[in-house]
Amino acid sequence: MDAGIEKECSALGGLFQLIMNDMKASYPTWEDFVSKGAKLQSQLRTTIVVTGAFLDAFQKVADMATGTRGATKEIGSALTRMCMRHRSIESKLKLFTTALSESLITPLELKMEEWKKVASQLDKDHAKEYKKARADIKKKSSDTIKLQKKTPPAEYENHLPQSEIILHSKHKESV
Repeated sequence: MDAGIEKECSALGGLFQLIMNDMKASYPTWEDFVSKGAKLQSQLRTTIVVTGAFLDAFQKVADMATGTRGATKEIGSALTRMCMRHRSIESKLKLFTTALSESLITPLELKMEEWKKVASQLDKDHAKEYKKARADIKKKSSDTIKLQKKTPPAEYENHLPQSEIILHSKHKESV
């Protein structure tokens, strides 16, 4: 087989293997990311529940202060405004938690198994196709060498009868 073709085949096969190895090496990183994201989402849900309970208690204090006589009424209305602002933060935290789960963690989790299967199948298909292509190249290369040995050099074609020259040129065209 020609050395240049052999180098090219090896280089491309090696490049594919490097890419596959990088993909396989990245699986633990993605799994860790999904795992940590799930833990974050779980903690955020707990935080939302605890924050809601705290804000309920805080609102009761604000309502109590608003219901009294004197200057504490103004303090109570200020506490109510502050509680409402914190409810807005709680609402945004709920949106963030939902988006984190539905738009990032869950889709990644579902795709990871598919990625593993596809990568494995790609690796198997590549190995099969690579072996087949190399065998094909070797066969065609050896056939070419055999034909070159059978074909007389161009300088001797002038001395051959016309029928043999036509035969050799047709044979070269078919290869």
